[in-house]
Amino acid sequence: MNVRDTGTKFELGEADGVARLRYRLDGDRLVLEHTTVPEQLGGRGIGSALVMAAVERARAEGLSLVAECKFASSWLRRHAGEVADLDVEHNPIN
Repeated sequence: MNVRDTGTKFELGEADGVARLRYRLDGDRLVLEHTTVPEQLGGRGIGSALVMAAVERARAEGLSLVAECKFASSWLRRHAGEVADLDVEHNPIN
């Protein structure tokens, strides 16, 4: 899956639609705000690919992650071993 970073969101486009993980930078923190995966794209691991793109960027740039998005927070908790090297804060608000 080819995830694109637009500077404000990670996107993954398929013929059936576009999934997005909106984020913002807050100093040295990558704040994950909201994930949207169209219903027709569900069940393909696309939301997971979007969160992994955020994890990879955080690693590459030495950023911590703040999960305001419930989906991202849940994913990061379920995959705690995969992100143990990162500072992750869970603050789900949406």
